[in-house]
Amino acid sequence: MALRAVEHSQEAANGLKEKVLTLDSMNPCVRRVEYAVRGPIVQRALELEQELRQGVKKPFTEVIRANIGDAQAMGQIPITFPRQVLALCVHPDLLNSPDFPDDAKRRAERILQACGGHSLGAYSISAGVQMIREDVARYIERRDGGIPADPNNIFLSTGASDAIVVGRGQCGKPPPLLVRSRRVCQPHLPSRPQTVLKLLVTGEGRTRTGVLIPTPQYPLYSAALAEFNAVQVDYYLDEERAWALDVAELRRALRQARDHCRPRALCVINPGNPTGQVQTRACIEDVIRFAFEERLFLLADEVYQDNVYAEGSQFHSFKKVLTEMGPPYAARQELASFHSISKGFMGECGFRGGYVEVVNMDAAVKQQMQKLRSVRLCPPTPGQVLLDVAVSPPAPSDPSFAQFQAQERRAVLAELAAKAKLTEQVFNEAPGIRCNPVQGAMYSFPRMELPPRAVQRAQELGLAPDMFFCLRLLEETGICVVPGSGFGQREGTYHFRMTILPPMEKLRPLLEKLSQFHAKFTCEYS
Repeated sequence: MALRAVEHSQEAANGLKEKVLTLDSMNPCVRRVEYAVRGPIVQRALELEQELRQGVKKPFTEVIRANIGDAQAMGQIPITFPRQVLALCVHPDLLNSPDFPDDAKRRAERILQACGGHSLGAYSISAGVQMIREDVARYIERRDGGIPADPNNIFLSTGASDAIVVGRGQCGKPPPLLVRSRRVCQPHLPSRPQTVLKLLVTGEGRTRTGVLIPTPQYPLYSAALAEFNAVQVDYYLDEERAWALDVAELRRALRQARDHCRPRALCVINPGNPTGQVQTRACIEDVIRFAFEERLFLLADEVYQDNVYAEGSQFHSFKKVLTEMGPPYAARQELASFHSISKGFMGECGFRGGYVEVVNMDAAVKQQMQKLRSVRLCPPTPGQVLLDVAVSPPAPSDPSFAQFQAQERRAVLAELAAKAKLTEQVFNEAPGIRCNPVQGAMYSFPRMELPPRAVQRAQELGLAPDMFFCLRLLEETGICVVPGSGFGQREGTYHFRMTILPPMEKLRPLLEKLSQFHAKFTCEYS
């Protein structure tokens, strides 16, 4: 205490003042937030891009950022009709222009009529424009074969991530057995489960809320759980069975977790990120039974529901399967399912539009959820406009239908399917790399063999072995991928996540160059 008083007096004498907010005094939960997809390896990629622009000589001419599922950043052309509707809503004077089709004008006029002051610049209600929520409900009903959806159970959000995250408990140190080792830090979380997680997280010590998340997992979940001081409970997907979800593994994870926390929720990502698997209907039924028996709130991350490529694979929504299972599940199992305009065929990541539908949520809790949404005022209205077009596209009788459906939507999804197949094929031809089928979503998650000397060298440098590999890959080839350790993987295995989004003319050379680098790296450390 005396020493601290002397330091304070010296600071005062020198005209210095200790900052109120420092790393030591800030919220420790925020310091634990990590988000591998935008971590240090991406920072280095940005630095390399800057060096290339400055004329610094590198063994490559461009950095290819295959680290993130950002379709338009990878060159995908925006779908025309949604952008036309958005332009008309943002600048209504264009409604008099002959350059826009009549159906786009009708859609824009309809949306503007539903906005406050007939302007996109006005706040909407906290849950989103009522008319757009009704359109989302009709979309869900069509998707699920006529099963009703109530607009009052639908909340529009800033992307899907914001909907996933809504109270939190006191911040403290996480139990070391259940919280993953340090990942790459990214303080601002994307918006998928955050609102619902806030509602779920409570307690201290052994009563803290635990959330079961798939491993490998999308780092949003580990980041959100760290921010809310919840306990991350890992259940491992079965790599030997194309990343299948095994209920026996869920039971193992739940049993071990109950020694340290109170598990209250189970998250499933379908189609999978980063693993690209598509769950079967039988698997979804098993998961619902498990959640019901163990009294777990279900979080269904379904943002890739349009991205299904593999023959024999089909997307089944948790809402549809739950309803068709009948009593007691349909009437009692709590569920929140999430969707977004960021993925699918539109790839409108930057506009941040999405929704959550809640099923069997307690009415009083739903009011609290509405209260939390109101604190954020409203989701961005441009994202709401694009969401409306995504869930209610041009009809066959509309002038924009042919371009939207055949020339653009179908073409985007067909190209993604071809890229998924090519990625699997090229990697599986490379010695020391094995890639499961990319059944859906936008990523591959190949497993690679790393020589013991490479593992030892990584440890000497204080790096995870797959991070060491990915950094060397970036420095020598300009290819930016994310190490599997940022997503979680079984001990002793090494992976990387790579998006399949680069244009086809760049994708094959990228895959071949990456495979060749792995062979060179293996030879160097053998």
